[in-house]
Amino acid sequence: MTARIATKQFHFGATTFTVTAMRRAFLEHVGLVRPYQFERTLVALTAVAAFLLVALTGLYLVTRNHLELNSPRGIYIFYMMALAVLAFALTRLPRCATILLSLAAVEFGFGVGSLALYKYHLISSTALAPRDTGRPLIRVEWHPLLQVVPAPTPANVSGAAIHINSEKRRGKERSAEQLRGKIVVALFGGSTTFDGKPDGQSWAERLQDVLGPKYEVINHGMGGYTTAEHVIQTAFYERTKGVSPTCSVYYVGWNDLRNAHIANLDPAYADLHLPFQVDSFRARRTDFGDSFSPLSIFAGRFLGLAFDTMRPAAVQGKTSSEPDPAFEAIFLRNVGAISAINRQRGIKTIWVGQLMNRQALTADAASSWVPFVKEKDMFALIQRLNGLVQRDAAALGDVYVGLPVERFDSGGFVDQGHFSPAGSRLFAALIAPSILENCR
Repeated sequence: MTARIATKQFHFGATTFTVTAMRRAFLEHVGLVRPYQFERTLVALTAVAAFLLVALTGLYLVTRNHLELNSPRGIYIFYMMALAVLAFALTRLPRCATILLSLAAVEFGFGVGSLALYKYHLISSTALAPRDTGRPLIRVEWHPLLQVVPAPTPANVSGAAIHINSEKRRGKERSAEQLRGKIVVALFGGSTTFDGKPDGQSWAERLQDVLGPKYEVINHGMGGYTTAEHVIQTAFYERTKGVSPTCSVYYVGWNDLRNAHIANLDPAYADLHLPFQVDSFRARRTDFGDSFSPLSIFAGRFLGLAFDTMRPAAVQGKTSSEPDPAFEAIFLRNVGAISAINRQRGIKTIWVGQLMNRQALTADAASSWVPFVKEKDMFALIQRLNGLVQRDAAALGDVYVGLPVERFDSGGFVDQGHFSPAGSRLFAALIAPSILENCR
């Protein structure tokens, strides 16, 4: 008896296809028709597994709000899926397909691997992972003194969430004529002062609303800046359109603390902090900040490390919950230098104590941002820095503003120290009386 293979026929015009023919073609494609070619089978299975792994990774990132489909990271996911599909299509050419799968493996390892390592605090940043937003909040430029500064928003870009003016500061354009006759208040600080919320919601703009039209609030804040950068800003970049501020307000502490317990700490924070700024903001000329390919990001970073004069951060230290006298001496020296520059120029200096979210500082491990202080110990050390600034401000004749952190416990923060919209409004309202009293 001869066995028959059941078939179904499908007719499309003059062409007839059978299920058996399609099945045989598929099996032949993956090497499961005699003479068997299991190298094809292995390639096909690997391509299918790679596709599923990438798809599940993308789904996980979407559910964790770490992926926007129109961002470089979204394109990265589709790019790796396309590599897997193309590898499956080239199963008849196993060597070509293997090259594509190897490329996908490298891209996956660099991109997703860096996200995983960052999540578990094994690396300091997601440097090789493509950006997860469609458009960066701001673009940055390398600066020979400050290392990174905001790049002005291009004139042809509309709808930017955060506007950077021609003086490379957050805020609207102002002319010298607009500033003359006004009480100019200059704000200095890190990302908590720059404020990542859209225009109209930052605490600097809230403060402007509270102070009224007699005042002009200028935001000099920039992500990561410490008192080392503020000394430079105060000495060289304090003016706006040639107009000096009446008062300069400094909200400092958190970013400086990252330098605690570094062995042989450089007096200008040049061993960890300043090199880290360049790489954290991808400010090297060889950095491909908008690339969807981790391999190209790695190649650019490798070229930068190989040929750029700015060397990457390489420090040693010991984790401790105790104060660091060497760091504190540098921090207070910077405070004194800033105060002296302003005093010589007749500018009032106001210091605002750093506020931190105690509810978010519970981990028994150090973060990548403050590498030698456990998160659970940060609040106490920040409070100590605030006390030192308050003491020195009194001796220097400056104003110190200490705010009750308890007022911010219910929804005032979005993380360890950045304000929520409600927190920004509250912060501006609380410091406004001191500015009205001292900036006249």
